[in-house]
Amino acid sequence: MSIQARPLRSAGQWRSDRDVPPEDPGDENFLGAAVRELRKARALTLKDLAAGSGLSIGYLSQIERDLATPSIKALHDIARVLGVTISWFFPPTDHGTEGERRYIVRADRRRALNFGSGITDHLLCPSLAGDLELLSSTFAPGATSGEDPYTHRGEEAGVVISGALDLWIDAEEFHLSAGDSFNFPSTTPHRYRNLGATETVVIWAITPPTY
Repeated sequence: MSIQARPLRSAGQWRSDRDVPPEDPGDENFLGAAVRELRKARALTLKDLAAGSGLSIGYLSQIERDLATPSIKALHDIARVLGVTISWFFPPTDHGTEGERRYIVRADRRRALNFGSGITDHLLCPSLAGDLELLSSTFAPGATSGEDPYTHRGEEAGVVISGALDLWIDAEEFHLSAGDSFNFPSTTPHRYRNLGATETVVIWAITPPTY
């Protein structure tokens, strides 16, 4: 069975009430539940999702049961088939006043998304409904986005706050240190890794928020 991917759109724009992800921001198993519930809302089986994403049924089942954490590329592939962006899988937050939730992100209230490859992304903007997405990405020693480059629409830029980052943009490889910055179209194949012995932190800006 062939899967027709739905157009990507900002995570703040729900298609219907059935599309709203799990609402408990304190649920440590948010990612697996979000994938499972959205897949079922799309009336797709694990076999359908596997066919569209190129991932095995067993691996997808482990992700949905929180027995495995996907890589960035794997979550991109899952999100593409389900018709959302990776941003969909950030746990929601309901802390603070309405005004604060609209404009402010407190340091201890950042929404986080952990990847099995050793990368943790913290969302620095309070909403994904605008034209800009801001992330703080933490790379454990040896963390990588994967051996295969990936693409998505938009443009991105970033600055290395600490540590070092190897960045591939198309066929070129760049070695970045603290203070170095970058900018490239997201439609260009890219990947990255931290081969150092210490943690790397990168502030990442993406527009539009299609990450």
